[in-house]
Amino acid sequence: MSDLGDFADHDGGDDAADADSDDDFQRPELDDTGSDDGLGALAVSEGLRIHEDGQETALKAYVTAGNRSSVRLGSYLVAPYPGGEKLFCKITGLEYVQAFQSDDATEIHARRAMRSESVDEQDYKFLAELDPVAVLYRDGDDLKRRMADRVPKPETVVREADDATEIKTGLKIPEDGVFLGHLSVGGEKVRTAAEPPTIDYRVKDDYEAGDPLVFRHTLVAGGTGSGKTHSAKNVLRQYLHEDRRYPVDAGGAERRMAVVQFDPQDEYAQMHDDNPDADANDERRWETQGLAHGGHDDTVAFVPKVGSASYAADHHDAERVEFTVPFSMVRDNPWLVASSGLNDNQYGALRLLLDRFFGQYGQGGTYEEFCSFLDDPALKEELDESGRVHEATYEAVLRRVHGMPSGLFDQDARPITELVENRQFVRPGRLSVVPTYHISNSRAAETVVLAVSSLLVDQKLSNDPDYESIKETPLVVGMDEAHNFLADADSVQANQVVGKFTEAAKQGRKERLGLFLITQDPQDIADPVFKQVNTTVVLNLGDEDAINAVNIPASLQSKVPYMEKGQMVVYSPDNSEPVEIQGLPTCLTRHGRD
Repeated sequence: MSDLGDFADHDGGDDAADADSDDDFQRPELDDTGSDDGLGALAVSEGLRIHEDGQETALKAYVTAGNRSSVRLGSYLVAPYPGGEKLFCKITGLEYVQAFQSDDATEIHARRAMRSESVDEQDYKFLAELDPVAVLYRDGDDLKRRMADRVPKPETVVREADDATEIKTGLKIPEDGVFLGHLSVGGEKVRTAAEPPTIDYRVKDDYEAGDPLVFRHTLVAGGTGSGKTHSAKNVLRQYLHEDRRYPVDAGGAERRMAVVQFDPQDEYAQMHDDNPDADANDERRWETQGLAHGGHDDTVAFVPKVGSASYAADHHDAERVEFTVPFSMVRDNPWLVASSGLNDNQYGALRLLLDRFFGQYGQGGTYEEFCSFLDDPALKEELDESGRVHEATYEAVLRRVHGMPSGLFDQDARPITELVENRQFVRPGRLSVVPTYHISNSRAAETVVLAVSSLLVDQKLSNDPDYESIKETPLVVGMDEAHNFLADADSVQANQVVGKFTEAAKQGRKERLGLFLITQDPQDIADPVFKQVNTTVVLNLGDEDAINAVNIPASLQSKVPYMEKGQMVVYSPDNSEPVEIQGLPTCLTRHGRD
């Protein structure tokens, strides 16, 4: 037993106390400070596979302890291949896994964690799941991209993408074009080592790589307070840049863009004025990026005169010109004079009655004269007896024509057709704003917008236009609260409107016509029109139906309800990969009322 004396005499003295006081194993000293060496390395133990089916791709990187707090979902990384090519990828998942097999779901572990001020990162593996976006390679002096067709080597060091050219090439973002904002991830602008450090996101606006995307139409969707009007003003200001030109015929003639903006909240005429909140630093940044900024001098508010409605405009200094909708415009668009839904028989009867009316009264026939014309009982009896218009159908048309808002047509102002003919309403470089906020009757406001926008569309699509000024001018038709005008409905009027704008959207590239639709209810815009939109800009939306309607990738949909003012998702398949951007915090023109 004497040989066991040391054990028998052991009473758990100083050595035991020292052992109990040290809870951790001795750890190696690692120089892990998150330096330029990278974020970590590709881990083959977690799977390393590139597959044609994205669901089968397995690409994970071990992130070193010192870098973990800076890694975010959506961040862009690069991993080099032997030979100089690089894999450009995006972080789509982050996870902690155990480095050593143990059960940490215990009382002891929980209490120890509650007493501890920090976690020892070396006890865990931190893995970033990567989505391969493209392979970057050199073609002479140019950096190009192709689909991910190579698997990187195990233990390849991955680093955060910080080269503007690599990022733009990887995401297929054009170098030049119309500025929308700065590339961001989770609301934080992506930073590079260049000056300026941000990455500008632009939309293609030349013919070298296809048609300018403005003529393939834009939708801006966002809820109240999301910044959609602020953002829309900044984009439209770029299309009015004095150096921006578009070819309009085979002879090579180029002209500036004209913008006609329908404005139910009376905000866009402010684009005439400088932004008093912009300082010298803002202006320097804008000039560095080549942005058009400041008030646009050639801005005119064309104010529809409807009944006794008066227009107050102390919030902008733009010129104001009153106009009226002449009843003659109804001849080409009979649905403008029907106060509610017509069926096919009623619409056919209305067309017949209008043709007969204008045949008697000429192009100068007025709405009041048409009402008197319809009130003639002899006309109703004649058409009924001849079998051309049934008495009940005639009565239905009569009610709807008489039900139009009063003071809508033929008011004491210049007809919009005259303003078009004199090249005042549509002119290269001009922003023509049509405010309707002062019109209390929503049906009257809707009719004004549809009458004027239909005039523009009809002239653009016509092979024999009445007004060459519209046909020969590149044109953006901006429509705020577009869901009120281009909605699906079970009526002839709605079908006529949707059909007209769908055809306009299809012909936009050829006719140099762009639709710029702004809405908080994208789900209410007719699907045939929506399908023609190539560039979708989504700000904060809280409604699930609205988010689903904008048809952006699921990975971006989940971010939309959490986006702050000015944060946007851009989905433009012919321009770039789907991305998140941050708009300018200061509006390029005046915005908001004091």
